Amino acid sequence: MARGTAPRSARKVSRVSLAEFHPELRSRARVIPKSPVRPLTLPFLRIASRLQARRPARGVEQLTISETVGVRLYRPENAPAPGPALLWIHGGGYVMGTAAQDEVVCRRYVRALGATVAAVEYRLAPEHPYPASLEDCYTALTWLADLPAVDRTRVAIAGGSAGGGLAAALAFLARDRGDVDLVAQILAYPMIDDRSGERAHRDDPGFRLWDRRSNNWGWSAYLADADPDVAVPARRTDLAGLPPTWIGVGSLDLFHDEDVAYADRLRAAGVPCETLVVPGAFHGFDTVAPDTRVARAFFESQRAMLEPLLAASRLRPSSGRCARRWPDCWRSARRNRGCGN
Repeated sequence: MARGTAPRSARKVSRVSLAEFHPELRSRARVIPKSPVRPLTLPFLRIASRLQARRPARGVEQLTISETVGVRLYRPENAPAPGPALLWIHGGGYVMGTAAQDEVVCRRYVRALGATVAAVEYRLAPEHPYPASLEDCYTALTWLADLPAVDRTRVAIAGGSAGGGLAAALAFLARDRGDVDLVAQILAYPMIDDRSGERAHRDDPGFRLWDRRSNNWGWSAYLADADPDVAVPARRTDLAGLPPTWIGVGSLDLFHDEDVAYADRLRAAGVPCETLVVPGAFHGFDTVAPDTRVARAFFESQRAMLEPLLAASRLRPSSGRCARRWPDCWRSARRNRGCGN
């Protein structure tokens, strides 16, 4: 794995051979479509998602918390309360997917962090464009933070793909409204810039699961008539004060350039940000091949970021409870597995 790689615009992408894929992902790359998501295929993909959501899941509470929002709640066993919590937001290009699709990663978070994890079921575009899904995620976040078993000073958010995009947007909303002071945001190959499809004059042959056409359509469905300067995380200019961030993406992902650029902008704004680029990895590789070493290492990097922050009980300086600069406190937590102040 690498902490950075050359922008896609600087690389020749006329042809990608199987040898350029990560060794553990080559067999999947042979058979996975570049993008199964189109307006004509969406109804069938949604049916498949709903069927997946109906499968019984042992040890998972399926709850309705408002007229439009549901959650799948995963609780740690024998954990002291109140404890840390994480809100997980599923992907699906803003137009598909369910909270049930990411059960593997949610259970991993519970086991690795001893945290209560809530996977939110939010409304989908195009039937419900921005800000419906974002407000649903905010409802789930405040509900999670108010649970008796949760220490609201130790709450993080995470998501993959469009879920990572919603998590990034949710971090702005939480910062601006001030109801929940997030300790971290985990953005796995987040869909955060509606301009990426416009910049790519052709699709990289290495793309899998999501390409330029799908991206343009997904953003169009999500944004509708919204102001992109407000709705699109990568277009925001007010990045200061966001929580410590982890961003991970594969080098053969449409979102590679936008994710690396966003990480650079976060650091320039004074936000602690770790970036992990996985050479030869395509979009969603860790969900397609969750038991591979490369997928486990991808998750381990997230865990290593989250563990000390969720263990710390101090609030950020804006709350008036701690006098240390937040980046310094974050680095101390990384070293000491706690605030240390």
